[in-house]
Amino acid sequence: MATEEVRLLPSQQRRVIDRDGRAPSLAVRSASPAALRQGGSHRAAGRRPLWQRRYVRSIVAGDAVAALLAALTGWVVRFGDGLHTASMAGLSVAWTMVLLPPIWVVAMMFFRAYEPRFLAVGSEEFQRVLLAGTTVVALVGTASWAFQLDVARGFVVVALPLAGVLTVLGRLGARHLLHRRRAAGDCMQSTVVAGHPRAVAALVRQVRRNTDHGLRVDAVCTPGGASSPELDALGVPVLGTLEEIAAVARKADADVVATLTCPELDGPVLRRLGWELEDTRADLVVAPALTDIVGPRVVIRPVSGLPLLHVDRPELRGIRHVGKALFDRGSAALGLLVLSPLFLLVAVLVKLDSPGPVFFRQTRVGRDGTEFSMVKFRSMVTDAEKLLIDLRAQSEGNGLLFKMRRDPRVTRVGHVLRRYSLDELPQLLNVVGGSMSLVGPRPPLPAEVAAYGEDLRRRLLVKPGLTGLWQVSGRSDLDLEESTRLDLQYVENWSPAFDVMILAKTAQAVFTGRGAY
Repeated sequence: MATEEVRLLPSQQRRVIDRDGRAPSLAVRSASPAALRQGGSHRAAGRRPLWQRRYVRSIVAGDAVAALLAALTGWVVRFGDGLHTASMAGLSVAWTMVLLPPIWVVAMMFFRAYEPRFLAVGSEEFQRVLLAGTTVVALVGTASWAFQLDVARGFVVVALPLAGVLTVLGRLGARHLLHRRRAAGDCMQSTVVAGHPRAVAALVRQVRRNTDHGLRVDAVCTPGGASSPELDALGVPVLGTLEEIAAVARKADADVVATLTCPELDGPVLRRLGWELEDTRADLVVAPALTDIVGPRVVIRPVSGLPLLHVDRPELRGIRHVGKALFDRGSAALGLLVLSPLFLLVAVLVKLDSPGPVFFRQTRVGRDGTEFSMVKFRSMVTDAEKLLIDLRAQSEGNGLLFKMRRDPRVTRVGHVLRRYSLDELPQLLNVVGGSMSLVGPRPPLPAEVAAYGEDLRRRLLVKPGLTGLWQVSGRSDLDLEESTRLDLQYVENWSPAFDVMILAKTAQAVFTGRGAY
């Protein structure tokens, strides 16, 4: 009986690295669906990769240690002199110290804070930690009242909040180490992507731009098993058709199967695919046609048994934006006061380094297309605009913006200021004045805005920012497409929590100087 071959182009052949550290095996050139189904069947169904199991165990151990350290600290704060250890209160606290770590871990398990899909990315992990910690506080309080336990309030007030803080810090540290390993290509989740070649290629490029999420596309399934020049250039092998997704996932020992929106993958097909993947460890994820809209704007809305995506309007006005403006101006005013000695030092260095004014002013475009004068510390020679004419052909920017890694117009002090974004500190004056925000899209030049299409003009719906997604994601290293996507992502998904996340990441981006020139 004839079988259908799954073809693999010579240029697509590559070694697939096993996540458990075993020797790599060469991807099979051709195989029937039956052979693909048999491949990988020796693996235990549902068993997670070794690195993932170790990571979860380290998180569990870290949470237990955090609870124990918090309990010890609470003991020292409450009974620092050691004279009350024999009292009833002391005995109650001692029992609480012993029980707190296991109770803390069980609470995290109950709120699914150890599920791999919630770990290492996003804020969901910390929301579950907060829910678990709040529940423990409520349980301790309720149990103390119900059973008349003499638990020292001073101990509880110190130990439980501290356990939450230490847990979050421990998880942040573990996440940082995992992201570093993922940037080096380790601890990745093998992914099979199914869809039309063009959409698959776009997803592969986006996944490779951000390794923090840990997805590595190892195989692709397309209609008829057809490849494309885009997929060939990306080096992603097409190992099957849309009817062979589950078989390919078994052969690749995939951790994730991602399906893209296409007519062939309708509801019944996806339901059957989910059934076929039940005896594997692969998680099934469905990528909607609507991208770059996340967070509270998108919720699942069941209608007549159908899980519909409800997409709320972007929040461009309203009381929370008033709160953002007040926070921006207050924080900027405080920043100017605290950083005034640094301002004075930088001003003296700029003046001594090269002739010209200390500050550089330039017209930029703000909210709703309103122009304003943006102020920075001068980092270039005074005739920089005239010299730009001769340097235009050497631009290394993203198409709309001139950038040059070794720009001869930048002064010696200017190189240092640009590397650590110190030249942008005077923009706090713009924030206090209301023309800019602490967080937002990059403030564009009028010439850039004149070349904007309809999509890019959405950047002007909010105030430009002193920092933003563009700064914490690579700054000048970003191409035009990625810069546009990040700015639009911010506009579409703004929230106070989003601003806090970006501000937290800005310190790291400024310290490393990545993408600054």
